[in-house]
Amino acid sequence: MTDHRDAVLCLWGRQLYERQGDPLAWVEAVLEATGRPPTAVSAAMSGQLDALADSPSDRAWLLFRTVAKLAANLRGDGHYDADVGTRIGPLALRLSELEPPLAGPLGAALGHLPDGPASLVTVHAAELSSGICTIRLQAIDALLEWAELGHPQAGAALSEVASDHRTQDVTVWTKALNRIALFGDASLEPGLLRALADTGHRGVRWSALACAELGFHRAVPLITALLEHPDPMVREAACEALGLLEEHTAIPALTARRLNDETTWVRSRAAQALGQIGGDQALAALWQAMMERRNPKASHLASAIAAFGPPVVDDLIALTTDPDPDLRALACRALGSTADERALPALEHLAAHDLARTTLGGLVATAAKQGLRTAHRIRARTAST
Repeated sequence: MTDHRDAVLCLWGRQLYERQGDPLAWVEAVLEATGRPPTAVSAAMSGQLDALADSPSDRAWLLFRTVAKLAANLRGDGHYDADVGTRIGPLALRLSELEPPLAGPLGAALGHLPDGPASLVTVHAAELSSGICTIRLQAIDALLEWAELGHPQAGAALSEVASDHRTQDVTVWTKALNRIALFGDASLEPGLLRALADTGHRGVRWSALACAELGFHRAVPLITALLEHPDPMVREAACEALGLLEEHTAIPALTARRLNDETTWVRSRAAQALGQIGGDQALAALWQAMMERRNPKASHLASAIAAFGPPVVDDLIALTTDPDPDLRALACRALGSTADERALPALEHLAAHDLARTTLGGLVATAAKQGLRTAHRIRARTAST
């Protein structure tokens, strides 16, 4: 999007058309401005495109036929062909350059060429109120691209979208919140807290993540309450948000319920959040959950424990000698993720000799081999950077 002029030209005709109170009258004015005879204009306006087949082909012909097609669509099914619309601006500008006598009539029919990206951003912001969902989604995507390029007006428009969930299309609103790091600041906190309290809103999970992304710790009580939400996707988002905020006060709530959540991915996200939060209390909760073996699929606990790094390596190595093959296999996975050099001999030993099977039927030796591959991959990546 660095070539602003091309972007402006491609949207010019479309945006001018969409602003018309009487689209067909606008189309007729553009057709007349091309200098074609009244009979050709009448044929085009009545949708008789076949009657134009024998018309002389000159520099104005392509623009005339493009706009005539738009008129036919409007008179037929009433649908607007955006692809046709995007061609109107460039064609009109080129025709004005090649045929100076037509520049005046075309300028009167089409209006002045927009001035750079600011005008495009203004149009995109206005398109957020369009009654057509496709246009709204295209507009929010375009505004996000301009915000990524650092355009302040786009950031302001996106902030307005994010500030009040009650007035926005939920899809548009969540798209903005997904990229809130591009434009968000402290001014959005009241609106996001209000959205977070609206637990029945379909976008509540995005409001939790947006608050976490922007570091709004005042949101913690509301996010913690979402751990009890009936929707597992909302519970997962609450876990993720608390992990991003590294909120120690949330450890009891994450431990008591979500580490044993009925949904696999919520359990995994709760464990990951505890790993992100860190500290002795979080580690103790993860270790206890792993040792209790309440769920045979506990690799998420091993991964979360590995996030604590060197301090847990000795305990994990000791766990590789536990009588329980499930715990030995989990220790292998965790040790592999630490990529600690001290873990390699224990993993190599189990990979070669431990043929015991876990509750799920896998070999401990296989878990050890997987741990070794993980450790070597991490160590190689680290050495290359």
